[in-house]
Amino acid sequence: MTTFRAFFAPPPLVLVLVGGLVLGFSLPPVGSQSQKAPPDLPVIVAEARLEAFADPVEALGTLKALESVNLTANVTETVSALHFDDGQRVAAGEVLVEMTSAEEHALLVEGQARVAEAERQFDRVKALVTQRAASESLLDERRRDLDAARAQLVAIESRLEDRLIKAPFAGVIGLRNISPGALVRPGDLIATLDDDSRMKLDFALPSRYLPDLQPGLVIQARTQALGERVFSGAIAAIDSRVDPVTRAVQVRALLPNPDRDLKPGLLMQVEVPRNPRQSLAIPEAALLQRGKDHRVLVVGTGDQVEERRVVIGARRPGKVEVTTGLTAGERVVTHGTDKVRPGQVVRVLAVDDGSRSLKELLDSAP
Repeated sequence: MTTFRAFFAPPPLVLVLVGGLVLGFSLPPVGSQSQKAPPDLPVIVAEARLEAFADPVEALGTLKALESVNLTANVTETVSALHFDDGQRVAAGEVLVEMTSAEEHALLVEGQARVAEAERQFDRVKALVTQRAASESLLDERRRDLDAARAQLVAIESRLEDRLIKAPFAGVIGLRNISPGALVRPGDLIATLDDDSRMKLDFALPSRYLPDLQPGLVIQARTQALGERVFSGAIAAIDSRVDPVTRAVQVRALLPNPDRDLKPGLLMQVEVPRNPRQSLAIPEAALLQRGKDHRVLVVGTGDQVEERRVVIGARRPGKVEVTTGLTAGERVVTHGTDKVRPGQVVRVLAVDDGSRSLKELLDSAP
């Protein structure tokens, strides 16, 4: 009998539970003391701001100097002196080449003497005519002689000028092709002269873009020769004709060149803006791909996160245009998107305005 009772005796845990029910209290839920509210997730956000956007049209163009000339001689003569070196910068009107001109200088002295003598004869006869001691016809002859002497002197001076080669404008000299003592003929290339203070950029665009082209439109250009540098300029002129074969129109832009880094002949990649507008922009890091849709995590009232579908437009490095789905000033999560879920409350560490690196943003966080 003792054995039978021991077999059916309830375990101590059952007795405790039953006793608890009888006494009117219950045990706390298992693990209730360890349950706590999850901490707010730290994130970095950025504000949606209005920025300038455009749809660029790309083209290839070739640089030319603002002014460019091949220096040549007007007469056949030997070079007596050179006043420039390769790559030298010269001022407008500066003498670059002197050619042999001994005969012309002698003729110049003779011409000046003839003019002086003709002036004396004219003045003498003029005084006699005033005194009625000479006729008017004689005075006319002396005036004719004076005019002829002066004209002959101008011709001699012009011949002397032909033997001096001067810079027609300020610029940089290229490589010279002659030496002192060389015989130069008309058409022989002495050197090149380029005004590279500004550069002309000529490129072609399809004629369908004609409505978007106008003088003064700002363009951007770059070349592989100068790395990632971007040069800004403006359209100066548009050709009056469209090529009937290619259906393209030639466009000329002017690029400032204060550092003289751009050289004639460089191939440039040109971007011409179309449809300029002001649109909302957010960092590309805030954009989430959900199938075919684009979504962002918006930090709203009480720092609670909301997932929202947006429609994007143009892109540029680090930025994306948002056409619908956001309003100016709303904050979107840029760092921490992989851990945040819609409906969660987050803690904003910093606001990314694009001027600081991630490390600087984290260092400035409270």
